[in-house]
Amino acid sequence: MSARDMQTPTPPALDPVTLAVLKGRLEQIVDEMDATLYRSAFNPTIAEAKDACHGIYDPVTGDTLVQGAGGLPIFVGAMAFAVRAVIRRVEADGGLEPGDVYLFNDPYEGGTHLNDFRLVRPIFRDGKLFAWMASVGHWLDIGGNVPGGYNPKAVESFQEGMRLPPVKLFRAGVIQKDITAILDANSRLPMSNWGDLNGQLNALDLGETRLHALLDEYGDATIAGAFEAFSDRAEAMMRAAITAIPDGKYSFEDVLDNDGIVDEPLTVALDATVTGDRMMLDFSRSSGACLGPINISRSTTIAACYVALKHIFPEVPANAGCLRPIEFGIVEGSLLGADAPRPVAGYTETILRLIGVVFGAVAQADPDRALGGPFGTINA
Repeated sequence: MSARDMQTPTPPALDPVTLAVLKGRLEQIVDEMDATLYRSAFNPTIAEAKDACHGIYDPVTGDTLVQGAGGLPIFVGAMAFAVRAVIRRVEADGGLEPGDVYLFNDPYEGGTHLNDFRLVRPIFRDGKLFAWMASVGHWLDIGGNVPGGYNPKAVESFQEGMRLPPVKLFRAGVIQKDITAILDANSRLPMSNWGDLNGQLNALDLGETRLHALLDEYGDATIAGAFEAFSDRAEAMMRAAITAIPDGKYSFEDVLDNDGIVDEPLTVALDATVTGDRMMLDFSRSSGACLGPINISRSTTIAACYVALKHIFPEVPANAGCLRPIEFGIVEGSLLGADAPRPVAGYTETILRLIGVVFGAVAQADPDRALGGPFGTINA
């Protein structure tokens, strides 16, 4: 069966106290997954910089249902796209089984850059898909021209490392050693990656155990109802926040100095239009794709907007519901909608400038919501 065929029962209405309790319990599960990986990862990028994230996702849409408090913010927004990429793969492959785990790092299919490896696992209840759990972590070396994966002179992703589409790392609980052999053969530090992989798998094991315990305690329909209520509440609060902003078009733009290859500025431009309880974020005036490694994919652009909006509207709960009133205009193949094989290893530079542009546009619309722009670089 496909993911779309495996539905959960109709959820019941829940009282506010029960919802508050379940919100805390579910967030604790994901926080514990984060802590498990941070304490077991082999490489300091995850263990010390916390360059990782975990979450629980909708079985059909892949939308974010629950996220941890300590994960890298950009991953939180991007992981829903990663889960959707796996759902598409499942539908193409003809289904999945308990114990399956998908692995990939494709930056154009819900990823960010090649170092960020995603593990996506289905959670079954009584033979039906109930939810997805996912883990992402930045591995130290995945091949490419230079150690570590960040090649400032890259003009195509092949110079940045190995690109892996969604593949089954586990089939019905059995690890596919041909996949791990490919991973080992394409890294200068295979043992570090192996340690990080096992840390992510352990985090997923723990998360699945904790979620099953919660489901056994409250029932599948109750938890499914809580998921729906959380998303509906986030949507309602975001719509109320947008409604409080005067209708109109608010434009802001900034530039990246250059792409490291061609010494010309690259524009990140936003026209934000507020109409009632909806907002359109149109980046169509931004620069086209560049030669150097600071392009970002459409999913990364939307994830960066998610981070920006969560800073502007901190009272809105962090799940997929907060993006329901938002539309996006992103030109395919552009700087902010890059496709393969455009290099993307330095994506962090571009997302920070993009977040600042969202801040600038909303500051014009509602000065009381104004935030200072990010410092603009993480020194890539």
